[in-house]
Amino acid sequence: MSSAPEFPELGFYGLAGHSDNPGDLIVEVTRAEDIGLGSVFLSERFNYKDAAVLSGMATAATSTLGIATAATNHNTRHPLVTMTMASTLHRASGGRFCLGLGRGFAPLFDMMGVPRITNAALTDAFDVFRRLFAGEQFGHDGPIGSYPFLFPLSPLDEKIPLLMVAIGPKSMALAGKIADAVVLHTFMSDEAVVRSVAAIRRSAEQAGRDPAAVRIWACTAVIDENAMDEQTRLRKTVGRLATYLQGYGDTLVEANGWDPALLQNFKEDPFVAGFSGAFDAVGATADLERLADGLIPAEWLAAHVTGDARSCAEQVRDQFGATGVDSIIMHGVNPDQLANVIGQYRSVRSPDRPTLPANPGWMV
Repeated sequence: MSSAPEFPELGFYGLAGHSDNPGDLIVEVTRAEDIGLGSVFLSERFNYKDAAVLSGMATAATSTLGIATAATNHNTRHPLVTMTMASTLHRASGGRFCLGLGRGFAPLFDMMGVPRITNAALTDAFDVFRRLFAGEQFGHDGPIGSYPFLFPLSPLDEKIPLLMVAIGPKSMALAGKIADAVVLHTFMSDEAVVRSVAAIRRSAEQAGRDPAAVRIWACTAVIDENAMDEQTRLRKTVGRLATYLQGYGDTLVEANGWDPALLQNFKEDPFVAGFSGAFDAVGATADLERLADGLIPAEWLAAHVTGDARSCAEQVRDQFGATGVDSIIMHGVNPDQLANVIGQYRSVRSPDRPTLPANPGWMV
């Protein structure tokens, strides 16, 4: 194994979709290193996908792969617990870990009985974690809560990047002010990604930061049509987008500048309104074909990379120049499904690609 990943600008999501076997992550991250991927991003679900445990598994099973939570939420753990998680992973991985936070889902937090996440709370959380990583001990009373005394139990001076997952314009502006790295949402058009990159860099500059120092990750569904069967392809494209539209379609439609009336038509369609469950989890082939046949606009479904392995590799390469992002997460697929794409990317990759750190949260 080399001392650095071959393609630090490329990442993937571990256990993409609805996995009920978290042990599969070990196979995935090992395979990811073998084919040259740079980072694994780990989302969190309240079933078999605890971000701390998954990050520990990835750390133990790899030696070059960058590792990031993308995302966990600051309101579901005490700040000292999150600080301990991040600092432990940072040291155990040799500096490859990045703590990624996001806003999460307000209705879920209401059911859990924890505070909703606001931009003020995210700003406060980023500041508190940076102070804890630097070894400060302090009392705190702010948007994330009141804590009589926050303290590392032994001296810390950890340089751990903080990443933010962003989708709407307010989130982009906030990310530029406070985050070391930003992960954009999947199923965003190139035009929407360009606007997002500009908003993040503009906000960073207005905050007195170096806008080029914020590492921006596009999140793009990459579907090698020869690496999966038709139902799997439909679930990872039509089903996944439909699920996003079910959950927070308004935000995604606004970010893309799509017609909200078309979203309303989608939500009010009797088939969609009466469907039980998430389309990408339980949708049958006929269900997904029905969605693609006019219920979801073709323009919206086109916001992903697809084709044979060579075509996918070329589209991934071209997205850097077209959008201005620094890195790309190839979303919704596992390393086996990406292997041929990465093989082709090796031959089409621009020779002047900048060398990036393995840690997905740093630019230098």
